[in-house]
Amino acid sequence: MGSHPCSSQLPIAYCLETCSRHALDSSVPEAVEGIAEMSVSEAAVRQAIVECYRELQCRGLNVGAAGNVSVRFGAGMLITPTGIPPEELVDDEVVAAGLDGSHAGALRPSSEWAMHAAVYQRLSDAGAVIHGHPDACVALSCLRRPLPAFHYMVGGFGGDDVPCTPHLTFGTRALGDAAGEALLHRSACLLGSHGMLARGATLGEAFETTERLEVLTRQYLLALSAGEPVLLTREEIALAGERYRDYGRNAAAQARPRRWNVS
Repeated sequence: MGSHPCSSQLPIAYCLETCSRHALDSSVPEAVEGIAEMSVSEAAVRQAIVECYRELQCRGLNVGAAGNVSVRFGAGMLITPTGIPPEELVDDEVVAAGLDGSHAGALRPSSEWAMHAAVYQRLSDAGAVIHGHPDACVALSCLRRPLPAFHYMVGGFGGDDVPCTPHLTFGTRALGDAAGEALLHRSACLLGSHGMLARGATLGEAFETTERLEVLTRQYLLALSAGEPVLLTREEIALAGERYRDYGRNAAAQARPRRWNVS
């Protein structure tokens, strides 16, 4: 009997690292045509994407088919399709797409494929991208305000804020380009009157970034409801950023098996 789709026990495959460095060395259409002879690594990535997509909904980080998940793969990416909610999605419905949106088969890639492609095109170390509409992120994005350095953990996103893009029509290359630029020096951003976008070297890292952004944004809005939060200085956030460089990276911790960090 299968586990409940919102089970907190996530399989190891969930945080599989991108296969771009050691998987298919082929064009995306060839990968799609060869789906019947799918490699073990591709099957694992597809499974991970489906599990992540469902977990986003289970943790309140997305609702229905509004968000999307991708992993860099070969010369393109594997990405959730448009129009299929997470509880219905199965592994072989994940779409193999080029970074120009090209794909084979009846299912189309997410309407926001351009955001994912823009990140992969600009950042060679980006292995996975998540877009979602979590409540607090959406609320702050509707104010068209960045998440400022009200807490030292904001420094963990790569700077002294999490930027917010202007509002641009969903599913357009203009939005993709704006989001890609916003992530050049940050691991996450808000999308004006829309939602959020996060990247990671692994799918697990992208998920953790998404979750951390929603928590901090909710805490910021809570602080705003009580007054005006005191912001950290640039020096204070820079020191926090330096601490984050080796945060949690002691040898003993890295040596232990981690279900969220398979590579």
